[in-house]
Amino acid sequence: MASAAQWYVQGFATRSGIQVSLEIPEQLDRLGNEVELVLFRILQECLTNIHRHSGSKTATVRIGSDSQHAWLEVQDQGKGSGSDVSPEPFRPGIGITGMRERVKDLSGLLEISSGRTGTRVRAVLPLALKDNQTSTS
Repeated sequence: MASAAQWYVQGFATRSGIQVSLEIPEQLDRLGNEVELVLFRILQECLTNIHRHSGSKTATVRIGSDSQHAWLEVQDQGKGSGSDVSPEPFRPGIGITGMRERVKDLSGLLEISSGRTGTRVRAVLPLALKDNQTSTS
């Protein structure tokens, strides 16, 4: 997940001109194919939405995990929804609907908060317990 996220974020920043700060622990374990795919697709959708809609010149991406969950958080400093700059009420499009479905399929949680200081998307997914994992590791 870490190398794919780094590759995608670097390419996105080059193509879009948006400065993206990526925060990933040095020793991020593999998260499982399904979890990694969902987090990667959410990362793609979030950065695409920032480029198309927010007007933000910066974004922060945080990826992490513990023994039970993996998470992705994407924050921008754009106009957000429901702000004075964007008086339209927030209506999720097909991309956000797709993110919600992907997260729901893995029994996860997707939080989206948006306002005058930008938008934050946070996805939290449960990790399958590994057969060889012990409580002393």
